Amino acid sequence: MKENDSIRITSFAERPELIGRAYEIADTWPEFTAHEPVVNALLGRVVEEFPEYCVVATDGDRVVARGLSVPFSAVLDGREEMPDRGWDQVLLWASEDRRSGNRPTVASALEITIDADHLGRGLSYRMLDAMRGAIGRQGHDTLLAPVRPNAKHLRPTVPLSSYVQDLREDGLPADPWLRVHVKAGGTVHRVAPASMTVSGSLAQWREWTGLPFEEDGDVEVPGALVPVRCSLEHDRAVYVEPNVWVRHRVTPSVA
Repeated sequence: MKENDSIRITSFAERPELIGRAYEIADTWPEFTAHEPVVNALLGRVVEEFPEYCVVATDGDRVVARGLSVPFSAVLDGREEMPDRGWDQVLLWASEDRRSGNRPTVASALEITIDADHLGRGLSYRMLDAMRGAIGRQGHDTLLAPVRPNAKHLRPTVPLSSYVQDLREDGLPADPWLRVHVKAGGTVHRVAPASMTVSGSLAQWREWTGLPFEEDGDVEVPGALVPVRCSLEHDRAVYVEPNVWVRHRVTPSVA
């Protein structure tokens, strides 16, 4: 289905009046992800601090999608372009570089979130293309993405390294969101085994998920890519989410 022509996509830098409205979207993120410490500390500042790296879609007066990315230096000591801690690590590095004035060498996507009413209309492809364009306008030739495969939650016990090898007959990834990236020219590189970590008391996890968390061991939670590890003795449950590093080549287009 072709996306309605009323959709307008720009960077937040081009439409700064929308910066404060970036989170008006009715998203489908699992509740527990909002309690990740790096999310709480830094994500809410990304659009304001890096508006030229973030894109927004509107349908009339309504904000219907956002795409967030950040620049960081991958050449400083102890750094690399695709770290094991994925999403968390690049966001921390981007924040540190902004404070310290370090020159970025690469950009990483953080998320593309589509309003629930606009899912299934091809908007994710357009948002990814717009993000690539925004990155190119900042002089970068690479966009990295710690991708959260959006159907992996249906197979939480399958190792992500095996899951990414599941291909359709046409050779494209079976996972829909990985497939969007590959069709857009991205290449799958490696798994980021600890891209996001959520730790909470059992009472917190019960509130977030509605599940009892009354036995030791792995708990399959709706929306989680892997099981959550529960410890009654420590009154704690921990979720360590893996993501998949995808690399996109971008054509720099600085004016």
